[in-house]
Amino acid sequence: MNLIIDIGNTRIKLAVFESDNLKFVEIASPHTLIDSLYEIKNQYNIVNAIVSSVTEIPAELERFLHDLTFSILLSSDTVVPFVNQYETPATLGVDRIALVTAASVKFPKQDVLVIDAGTCITYDFLTHNNNYLGGAISPGINMRLQAMNYFTKKLPLIQFNDKELEIGNSTENAILFGALNGVLAEIEGFIAHFSAKSEKLTVVLTGGDSIFLAKRLKNSIFANSNFLLEGLNSILAYNLKISNESS
Repeated sequence: MNLIIDIGNTRIKLAVFESDNLKFVEIASPHTLIDSLYEIKNQYNIVNAIVSSVTEIPAELERFLHDLTFSILLSSDTVVPFVNQYETPATLGVDRIALVTAASVKFPKQDVLVIDAGTCITYDFLTHNNNYLGGAISPGINMRLQAMNYFTKKLPLIQFNDKELEIGNSTENAILFGALNGVLAEIEGFIAHFSAKSEKLTVVLTGGDSIFLAKRLKNSIFANSNFLLEGLNSILAYNLKISNESS
């Protein structure tokens, strides 16, 4: 079975796939990561793994990977099943590489816009002929709320919540209404922008805020909170196949 280790800015996600079937997902902390990995390895007979990390991986994790049959530390040099036309491929985040891979595998021969709504909101565009052209990066909902507090003297720090608002009738509500509806308007705008470049655009929404946003977007989208994990599993399978064919 395949173990997926996704170390992000705010959390660590662990997943187990049997072929393309997601069998297990868990949120781990840096303090419990290694213990969780060995528990999962013993329970699911893990033989292959891929790590996607925005930070330097600990030595204990490297030792864990060394004991497996096949493992990958995802980077810009990893072989992927799409044509990367990003002008600065070495700077392309591993999370975006995984998302574009998922788009390539799940929606072949389609124009796909992948929107990942998390700490930041990323937009990634893959053409129907499997060329990745790039996209956009903007602040996520919580980052906008934090920025309004940090860069002003009087605006309070508002915690994100999903209450329905028709207008900002207090300072707190005005901040929340502005941040949430600003994100929604931005997403709708980007969908319109890329739709103009495509006869039929497939839009995938993923990330921590995807469930909240999906209910409020006017456009037809696929909401998939595990899209990044599926992309990582596809990269692992793709490289394992290459390794087996060359051996």
